[in-house]
Amino acid sequence: MKLESITKVGIILRPSTPELKSMFYHVKSVFAVHGIDTVIDSTSGSMIGVLGQEFDMLCQNCDILVAIGGDGTLISTVRRSYKYQMPVLGIHAGKLGFLSDISSMELDDFVQKLKKGDYRIDKRAMLQATIKTANGENRVIAFNDIVLTRPTISKMIHLETFVDGRSFNTYYGDGVIIATPTGSTAYNLSSGGPVLFPQTQVFVLTPISPHSLTQRPVVMPGHFPIEVKTPDKSALAIIDGQDIYEFGEGDSIEIHLAAESAHLIHRKDFNYFEVLKEKLSWGEG
Repeated sequence: MKLESITKVGIILRPSTPELKSMFYHVKSVFAVHGIDTVIDSTSGSMIGVLGQEFDMLCQNCDILVAIGGDGTLISTVRRSYKYQMPVLGIHAGKLGFLSDISSMELDDFVQKLKKGDYRIDKRAMLQATIKTANGENRVIAFNDIVLTRPTISKMIHLETFVDGRSFNTYYGDGVIIATPTGSTAYNLSSGGPVLFPQTQVFVLTPISPHSLTQRPVVMPGHFPIEVKTPDKSALAIIDGQDIYEFGEGDSIEIHLAAESAHLIHRKDFNYFEVLKEKLSWGEG
């Protein structure tokens, strides 16, 4: 997948980080040298004292989005722009991320390649969830994971899962993580879940500190919807660690892979396994 042309980019900065102002101006100047206009979103702009544009308008007027910060900033940008299907480029403002793999110092070289079409756009599966409660329905999109967990640490949570309407498993413990391949290296990994190749169309259910040692992570085909219910009066659904919804007895959550994928811009030579090896320190004594 390639874009016909890139003439305007929208920039989003990591929240509560006004020190990114100098990096913003550097990024802006690099794009300007190559004849590409930049517009900052209004929230980021107000943080650094620059006039910006409302996010929805930004998505409608720009060819790509550039998230400056870390993986969390990129995840938030992808989720917010999902309905516009915007390609997103991540520039890390610190250490190399799993998703934000280009530094500001590498940007000039990359923009030259961008202008020549020497790049790639990877599709990453996302989760769509419908949370049904007595107060109505909430439809949400997750890029990394949806964590179903207890509201307090005083007791275990009881979760019942169904696949295609049939009872699948019952979990007792601290909760369950439903993770995309991209999210498999986040909370899922620290809870003993598997690493999934990011461009596969599957998701994984990983129990969190299960009461029974027989409970193990399960990788599900993307086209299999799952439904989760609980007899408990209160439980939490945490979306990408950024949004929280309450559900409980009589409520349900339906989860499946979203119809559309996220689109991440990378260098042509971007190698997921090299990033994985560096971030997880594989091969070191």
